[in-house]
Amino acid sequence: MNKETYSWQEAILYSHKMAQLTKAIWKSIEKDWQEWIKPFDLNLNEHHVLWIAYHLRGATVSEISKFGVMHVSTAFNFSKKLEKRGLLTFSKKEEDKRNTYVKLTEEGVRLFEETMAEHDPEKNSVMQASLPLKSIYGSFPEFQELESIVKHLYGDEYLEILDRSLESIRKEY
Repeated sequence: MNKETYSWQEAILYSHKMAQLTKAIWKSIEKDWQEWIKPFDLNLNEHHVLWIAYHLRGATVSEISKFGVMHVSTAFNFSKKLEKRGLLTFSKKEEDKRNTYVKLTEEGVRLFEETMAEHDPEKNSVMQASLPLKSIYGSFPEFQELESIVKHLYGDEYLEILDRSLESIRKEY
């Protein structure tokens, strides 16, 4: 798309609004998530690594990086911390020596499932703030526009991994 389809003012207003709204929502999500997992001696990145590895039934460090929206070294370092706690293992496949694979141990599965069992929707501020929309429209927002933006930023694979994890959640719970 070329510059003639939007003005500088439209671009700056859109960018500013997107930044402010997503930052405000993320701040609430981050606070709720940290409170939720605090009793399990996990930080947000560690829990996210567990979540991705659990729902993808194992994953490469690259997949964790991409889906977790974190640098590869961040994904690797937090995975290493979880390995030291006995919550996951690293491996290489005979036919694929380039990628490092991460798989939860039985203890990792147990801990992750325990965190999920302790999730309390009443303590999730973004979900609670979305209830008026659910009341009016009969469902939570679907996010088609955001998915389109994310697709253009991170590619089809990101949404495919998201869909795989959502399907896993639907089946599990």
